[in-house]
Parts: sequence; C-alpha cells; structure tokens
Amino acid sequence: MITRLPPKIPESVLVVIHTPDLQVLLIERADKPGYWQSVTGSKDMLEEPLRETARREVAEETGIRVGTAQVPDEALRDWALRNVYEIYPVWRHRYAEGVTHNTEHVFGLTVPAGTTVTLAPREHLQHVWLPWREAADRCFSPSNAEAILHLPRHLLPPRSVAR
Repeated sequence: MITRLPPKIPESVLVVIHTPDLQVLLIERADKPGYWQSVTGSKDMLEEPLRETARREVAEETGIRVGTAQVPDEALRDWALRNVYEIYPVWRHRYAEGVTHNTEHVFGLTVPAGTTVTLAPREHLQHVWLPWREAADRCFSPSNAEAILHLPRHLLPPRSVAR
C-alpha cells in the first residue's frame, strides 16, 4: 500500500542565517547535490504563523534553536520581503494538482560566530559559512541570492546578538 503525503502548502519561508560580520550559512540539498541554499520550508498547516514556520525549519534543518540564550527570539527578524515564483517542475508533484507558484516570506537570523550546525542528513549533505556576496553567488535559487544581497540593510545592532 502506498501512502501519499498531503500536498505541500504553497507558502514558505526563506531564512538567511548569518553572523554579525556577514558570514552566511548555506546548506547543500541532499536531493540535488550541488544545489546550495539558505534554510527554506513550507508551512505545515495553513494556520501556522510564518514566524513559527521559520523557527521550526531552522531547528529541523540546522539544529539551531531560536529563543535560547545563544539565539534570542529577537535575532529572528521578518524582512517584509515576499517572493512569488514558479515552483520548479521537478518539485511540483509535492503540491496539489494545478499549483504552480509559491509565495516565499524572507526572514533573517543573526547568530554568533561559531554557532554549531547539525544538519538533517535526509535533507542536506553539508554546510558552509561564506561571506555574504560569495554566498549569494553560490545559491542556485535567484530569490535566495537576492535575499542574501539584501542582508546589509537588515542587520541587527551588535548589542542585540548574544555572544
């Protein structure tokens, strides 16, 4: 018997995780080696607040917990950027029939340098910290690259980041 997962909700988050000195975390997709990206993920339920989606996806994909002494709640910021893009055909089977576009909400997460990253092995192969412009160049997704290029405009004041 084949069990089908419920279709994905075409509303997602993109979380640019970075240090105060603009080193950006990128993770390599397990299902598409060579595809580097920031943390991304869809809402689990229509009612799930986007901030909670971002917190959940960061924890699931990197092991980083928002709301701790090291990474306080205020380190996660909604950048008020929205991208609507066509879902790559290779991933459309995950959505309801006829769904072709996704709305992506961009967040930034400031973490201290040296923050431990623990990847979800079924989702990602490896991670790297790169200077922000180099990270933007490595992203396979144009919307992810563009979000990273916005990073300097969305920095937290240095005293807001745990050390």
